[in-house]
Parts: sequence; C-alpha cells; structure tokens
Amino acid sequence: MEREDLRKKVDLAFLSAFYGGMLTENQRRILSLYCEEDLSLGEIAGDVGISRQAVHETLNRAAAKLTEMEATLGVAERFRRIESGLEDALSLLRKHDYPGTEQKLEELLSIEESESEDRNGI
Repeated sequence: MEREDLRKKVDLAFLSAFYGGMLTENQRRILSLYCEEDLSLGEIAGDVGISRQAVHETLNRAAAKLTEMEATLGVAERFRRIESGLEDALSLLRKHDYPGTEQKLEELLSIEESESEDRNGI
C-alpha cells in the first residue's frame, strides 16, 4: 500500500472517531471495513453484497461528509492541537522547565477560551 493511501485511511479513521455517528450505518460499516480491517474495495463489495463501484462511491460520500463536518466544526483539529500541547507540556515538565510548562498550559487554556468565545459569539 502506498504511503498516501495509508495516510488517507488513517485520516478517515480519525475523523470517523469524531463524526462517525453522523454517517449512515452502511457508510460506517464500509468505512470500518476499509480503514480498520484494511479490506480492499472488492473484498468489501463481497462482504456487503454490493458492487465495487458502490463501495467506492460510498467511501467517497462518507469521506466528503467527514471532511465537511471537520471543516465546519474543527473538533478533530482542536483535539490534535490540545494533545500536542499536552505532550509538549509534559516534556517541559520532565525537564523541570516550570516556566515553560506554565506558558504551554496557559496557551492550551487560551485555545479553550478563544474557542468558547467563538461558539458563544463573543
């Protein structure tokens, strides 16, 4: 499998963790078989009982919906930013860089505050 294909699967699985509940049951099942079980389109088609083309179209629709939801809501990106910031803060803490740790934690809190203000229209 090419690196780009693998990255696409990982990204789809990640977005599905946040927004998968907004997909149809069929889209969730096909996406799970594709991303998590690493089945080919032909294997999924045989398992689900539809054509390979229908699997391809379902995956494209699901990917488009997940991408659109992330563009609108940004929950997955926010999660990534906070997770990365927490890892940075832990690294600074382990180095006994308490001022750096405090600054990183304040940055993380400001992410939450600014996004809360954005949601509330302030």
